Amino acid sequence: MEADLLAMAYPPLLVFAAGLLVLVLPRIAGFTIGALSLAAVLAISIVVPEGSYLTGSFLGFDVVPFYVDPFSQMIGIGLGFLGICTVIYAYSSEASKPMTAFALVYVSSSIGAAFAGDWLVLLFMWELMAVTSTLLIWHYGGDAVRAGFRYALFHGTGGVLVMLAVAAHYVEVGTFVYGSGGIADGLPALLAVLGMGVNVAFVGFHTWLPDTYPRPHFAASVFLSVYTTKTSAFVLYRAFPEGEGTLFLAYMGGLMAVYGAGFALLQHDMRALLSYHIQAQLGYIIAGIGMTSGIAVAGAMGHLFNNILFKSLLFMAVGVVIYRTGENDLYELGGLWREMPLTAIGFAFGALSITAIPGFNGYVSKGMVFDAADPHYYGEPQYQALYWLLYLGAIGTLLSFIKLGYYVFFHGESDREVADAKPGQTVAMLGLGGACLLFGVWWQGLADLVPTIHHLEFTYHGGESTGHLHPYSPSHLQTAGVLTAISVIGFVVVRKPLSKLDLGDPAMIVYPATYYVSRWTMLAVTGAYAAVDAAVVGAVTRCYWIGNNPVLAADAAAHRLPNWMVDVDERQPTDGGQPSTIHLRAGIGTTVLVLTVVLTGILWLLVA
Repeated sequence: MEADLLAMAYPPLLVFAAGLLVLVLPRIAGFTIGALSLAAVLAISIVVPEGSYLTGSFLGFDVVPFYVDPFSQMIGIGLGFLGICTVIYAYSSEASKPMTAFALVYVSSSIGAAFAGDWLVLLFMWELMAVTSTLLIWHYGGDAVRAGFRYALFHGTGGVLVMLAVAAHYVEVGTFVYGSGGIADGLPALLAVLGMGVNVAFVGFHTWLPDTYPRPHFAASVFLSVYTTKTSAFVLYRAFPEGEGTLFLAYMGGLMAVYGAGFALLQHDMRALLSYHIQAQLGYIIAGIGMTSGIAVAGAMGHLFNNILFKSLLFMAVGVVIYRTGENDLYELGGLWREMPLTAIGFAFGALSITAIPGFNGYVSKGMVFDAADPHYYGEPQYQALYWLLYLGAIGTLLSFIKLGYYVFFHGESDREVADAKPGQTVAMLGLGGACLLFGVWWQGLADLVPTIHHLEFTYHGGESTGHLHPYSPSHLQTAGVLTAISVIGFVVVRKPLSKLDLGDPAMIVYPATYYVSRWTMLAVTGAYAAVDAAVVGAVTRCYWIGNNPVLAADAAAHRLPNWMVDVDERQPTDGGQPSTIHLRAGIGTTVLVLTVVLTGILWLLVA
């Protein structure tokens, strides 16, 4: 009976159905149902007992499409609450019904990936997430189309790697159902970390982020800013829960924090700046997953939950600025706090959270990750350099948001007469901002949500003293104060030269490089095919002609031999048959089709 009730309340199905209804119902009714479906996801995440699951079979394989544990509950609560706020924001931001339908189906696939209990269902939801997010980007048209195509190439490649990882995992363990050890070691783990590394924006795999998220409708950017990257970071933890070979992940996280914050600081486009900070904040999450200690994983999962709140809030606030002013370049704005005080407050809540200012949620979770790397608390010698990478990333984050807030809201006087956020936009921003403040002040509530520190107290050994870890201890507050002071002074020093810099991301070379490598590869392959095709067709044609004209062929061959080998009479050749009329040349498409069918048949026979 319980399984039947769970099947009826399967969260992704509720949101998917709401996405379809948005297309056919009046606008307000469709958006209301969309928000209610996500409220249902929030409620289910809270009330469904831990350990609940649904099982079934697909093509003879055991599958678990719905699996509830403390981790999926936490993600479900975050994604459900965010979804409610985002649908309200989209309605107030005049998002179209088709765009919102794409967004809700995209959200449903993300929630499905979070609640999946096996790798096969996860793979299906992973690919659906890539397809629906691409459609959401393409819907806006214009520059978003080309960016969406590049986005699709990245995520298609990552999806293929994850698919191969899942297949290799099945060969190793004989089941798709999640086990306690995550993905199998060896080849499955290597393929998984590369494929998932695309979605979580490893350095070098990250260029789709700043290239794509600034281009679609600003309400679409709010959806995109959270669901793919945060769900993928959670799945990465599912794959590597016990830290097998994850020192690489820890240091990749540190590099992401520095790289993302550094290039965010150089941006003029507001959404590009926020996109780089998706990478930077994912860096803290990946570093925590890689360090694997209890406090590290707690910090990673807590920061993932907090990112769901403050990152979407920042995209909302910037989206309102773009909506009201039509301007994307932060250096073309200024003094908007007088014209848009509610938007400025929403931005301030998000900025204070992401920069880990005491009293806001980012301070609590980011502090855990710092403690996990800090040799005075939990850090081991191999994490000493990682600690300083995370420290530099924190300074870069503070500098970036001081810059963004200064130039958009405080620098100079506004020469624009613009309205503030609309009521729905204000409700969404203040709802998320209130949650950021709540979990910063009531940090015990955040601790109760994070599975690895539920009802536990962590002790630390610093120097000769031993004590209990507390986010608002004097040492933690001192660290936050030093970081803030360095960043404020640093911004005063670098503000003017920084405004003159407009440096591109060197990793963006991947786009022209990929184009030319692909073009040359295509020309080489098609040229080789044409040469082989001409040689084979020529040889077969000559053999066919020889078969039909044996006397002519013999006579021609005799004429090619030296005179001392054969005595060739000077006479007309005998009639040896008819010329060839066979047509052997086939188009490349037909050839590839035939080869594909033949190879598929061979593979099917081998599998059977």
